[in-house]
Amino acid sequence: MTKAENPSSRPIDHLARRGAPDAAALLTGDTVTTFAELDAGVGRLASWLLEQAGGPGERVASWSAKTRLACLMPLAAARAGLIHVPINPLLKGPQVAHILADSGARLLVTNGARADMLGEALPVECALQDLKVGEEVIDSAGQGLPPSIAEPDDLAAILYTSGSTGRPKGVMLSHANLWLGAESVATYLRIAPDDRVLGVLPFSFDYGQNQLLSTWHAGAAVAPLDYLTARDVAKAVARHGITTLAGVPPLWVQLVETEWPVETASLLKRLTNSGGALTPSLIDAMRRTFPDADIYPMYGLTEAFRSTFLDPGLVAAHPTSMGRAIPHAEILVCRPDGSVTADGEPGELVHCGPLVAQGYWRDGERTAQRFRPAPGASRYGGTAVWSGDTVRRDGEGLLYFVGRHDAMIKTAGNRVSPTEVEDVAVASGLIYEAVAFGVPDARLGAAIVLIVRGKDGLADEEGLAGYLRRNLPNFMHPHVIEWRLELPRNPNGKLDRVAIAADWAQEVPA
Repeated sequence: MTKAENPSSRPIDHLARRGAPDAAALLTGDTVTTFAELDAGVGRLASWLLEQAGGPGERVASWSAKTRLACLMPLAAARAGLIHVPINPLLKGPQVAHILADSGARLLVTNGARADMLGEALPVECALQDLKVGEEVIDSAGQGLPPSIAEPDDLAAILYTSGSTGRPKGVMLSHANLWLGAESVATYLRIAPDDRVLGVLPFSFDYGQNQLLSTWHAGAAVAPLDYLTARDVAKAVARHGITTLAGVPPLWVQLVETEWPVETASLLKRLTNSGGALTPSLIDAMRRTFPDADIYPMYGLTEAFRSTFLDPGLVAAHPTSMGRAIPHAEILVCRPDGSVTADGEPGELVHCGPLVAQGYWRDGERTAQRFRPAPGASRYGGTAVWSGDTVRRDGEGLLYFVGRHDAMIKTAGNRVSPTEVEDVAVASGLIYEAVAFGVPDARLGAAIVLIVRGKDGLADEEGLAGYLRRNLPNFMHPHVIEWRLELPRNPNGKLDRVAIAADWAQEVPA
């Protein structure tokens, strides 16, 4: 079989020149940065970073809120031939110290308060620079570096996973990974130069960073936002005339529970979701709140950025589907031997093509576990990401999530997907969120525990229990159902399943 050729890409810092020179590229507070100003600022910041880091190929980290410098760092580091390591601002000193040491960062750009939090844990080989100095460099009269001539496979960034299931892993992303990811999203979302994108997700999160990159690829403007409440998001939408909003399920729950002026809600034309599945009841609530917006459910993993999206026109008929492969991605559903499954047969999601990352930084063992030769049926060949997620494909080619292979609950001789239990619970319409997991049980092997968060803080225990009895086979019935007002989340905003299970275990009497 002839293998598909990889599409062409450009150095990621060239995104600073995608839009018209006098068009808005960045909206920070009351300040509008044009593409011409963005390009000049990236060049000056790149020159300064290179001087501070000591030479090309070094790692430079940023740890801050969504400042102007934080927005320019992915392009400026790349222009200087450096490797950017964005750090989630919600992390604490010990976690940040681990990332700095693991990446071998030669420079950390942050503010004084965060530097104090890090204290003596700062690795000795890592220099420290204040954000204010970097901001002054951006505004200086210096010439700066010209656009880079990086090769597609040159390393541009290392993004660290949240580490909720083990020590954080640094995913290595090339210029081609980032450029083609930006192009793919800008294409299937149909972002136009007159669009305005609100950047609410952390830039350390691949989904969050792509808010910047895909917007600039389309020649449009992005407004970064650090928010405390859902009301802050609504105000920012009105202030900047936002047309596009990316979120994760916990954020959508907050947004549909707040009051939106009709004229503000009508500004939004597209809503994108990743980091967890949207439930049918939440989709219905989003439609009621934002009647003029298209909804784009998406699935991705940091090791390959994004894998699938569901066309808005299919959401009503297939609300639980992950959709199909995004541009530049090839998605196969495979058996353990690498052969492709039949329609309706569960298998592992395998992502092939040029969006596949280069592996885990300085971690050959875990790289070999996840990054393996592509199945023989692949059009691209080469290395693929074996996701560890079980999915199935229907006769129309639409994909559906079944569960994590390592999260399956073995109860009474049956293998149960936590996701299937959660989906049925949410379909009751009585709750917004649910987490199912197994706990040791002498009789069953594992008993199913279901933790839920009800709508508007309400707990209809009898209603939910009755719905589950009617809609789940006996072996899938939860042994325990507990209601919560809030559920813990990891730094990327996803439900922290490990913490939820651990909290429940601590509450159970010995």
